Amino acid sequence: MFAFKKFVIHQDHCAMKVGTDGVLLGSWANGGKRILDIGTGTGLIALMMAQRYTDATIDAVEIDHDAALQAYENVSNTEFANRIKIVETAIQHYSTQDKYNAIVSNPPFFIDSLLNPNAQRSTARHACTLKYCELFATVKALLDTDGEFSAIIPTECLQAFIAEAYKAGLAMSRQCAVRTTPRKQPKRHLVAFHHADHKCEREMEEVCLQDIDGSRSEWYAQLTADFYMVGSINS
Repeated sequence: MFAFKKFVIHQDHCAMKVGTDGVLLGSWANGGKRILDIGTGTGLIALMMAQRYTDATIDAVEIDHDAALQAYENVSNTEFANRIKIVETAIQHYSTQDKYNAIVSNPPFFIDSLLNPNAQRSTARHACTLKYCELFATVKALLDTDGEFSAIIPTECLQAFIAEAYKAGLAMSRQCAVRTTPRKQPKRHLVAFHHADHKCEREMEEVCLQDIDGSRSEWYAQLTADFYMVGSINS
């Protein structure tokens, strides 16, 4: 398990464990009154958004049965349980009459790489069950007029991801390139999109997770200050 300040994540039945990607996205993404978490896994990002946005309701969709059960258990043991609903289904089959102010996703991102022999982990990491075009079609349909969709994506997948967003009628509004250390090239990108007809200035920044000595950078420490326990280490 992984203990945060206001909740504990059990992850023995989930392929994707608590990691830096999820923590980054849950700390960085903008929220609203109604939030959708696509591919919630352990429920981590849904819980982080519930903690940050105290008047929000969150629908957290998960295709994997064991992960959905674990997310439900993790959410049930928190003060946020009455504001988070776990829905076990493929996002392609999910429907609702209402639009969302914010949609977040740590999506399966590998497109052409060899599938992981672990079927559960393959579902979580490879875009065979949720193609980029399907993800953005869903986001386009469910995102409110002035809503924002936020995701985290590896550098090598970024251009294909952005291209599918534009095809779906979404335009990037924020981009944050994340270096592990000052000497390394960005490994991940936090990205946010609006409907293309929603005019806004594009914000871009580049940050580091660690200083040269290996300690958390001031940016990362401030971003995650409300979540990490003192002395905790994230993988």
